[in-house]
Amino acid sequence: MSAVAIVLVVLAAALVLWVAWTFNRLVSLRNRMRAAWGDVDALLKRRADLIPNLVAAVRGYMGHEERVLTEVTEARAGVSAAPDAPERAGDRARAESVVSERLGRLIAVVEAYPELRASATFLELQDQLTRTEDDLASARRYYNAVVRDLNTLRESFPPLLVARLLGFREAQLFELADPGERTAPAADVRPETP
Repeated sequence: MSAVAIVLVVLAAALVLWVAWTFNRLVSLRNRMRAAWGDVDALLKRRADLIPNLVAAVRGYMGHEERVLTEVTEARAGVSAAPDAPERAGDRARAESVVSERLGRLIAVVEAYPELRASATFLELQDQLTRTEDDLASARRYYNAVVRDLNTLRESFPPLLVARLLGFREAQLFELADPGERTAPAADVRPETP
C-alpha cells in the first residue's frame, strides 16, 4: 500500500470518527432537550391541575367575580389544545402565558377578599401554585439552556454539515409571550394605620 493510500485511509477514518462524534453530541443534546421538556411539561400539567381547585376555592367567596373565574378556566382549556412537543415550545409558551396572566389577575382580585386570603384551603393552594411556578421557572431555564446549546452546535461550522445532512432542526425556546411578565410586579407599600 502506498503512502498516499495510507494517508487517504487515515483521513477517511478520521472523517468517519468526527461525523460519528458530532452526531452523538447532537443526539445527546436532543435527548437532554426532550428530557428537560418532559420536566417542563409535567410542571405545566401540575399547574393546570391546581387551577380547578383554586377556582373552586374562590368561587364561594367571589360570586360576583365570575368573569375572572371563567377567564382562568377558559385559559386552562386553551392550554389543553396547545401542542406539548418540544418542537412546538413557542406555541405552548403563548398558551401558557395566557394562563399566567389570568392567574395573576385572579390573585389580584383575591386581594379584595380578606376572608378568602385567610382561608386555609386557599392559602395551601396558593402556596402549591407558587412552588409549582418557581419549579417551572427553574425547569424552563434548564430547558432553554439545553436548547441554546443544541442550536449553537447545530449552527456551528463544521457540525452544521452533519446536522443538516442528518435532519437536525432548530429547537424552539420556551419563552414568555408577554414581555410584561418579565418584569416584577410593583409592590403595594402602604403605611399601616394605627
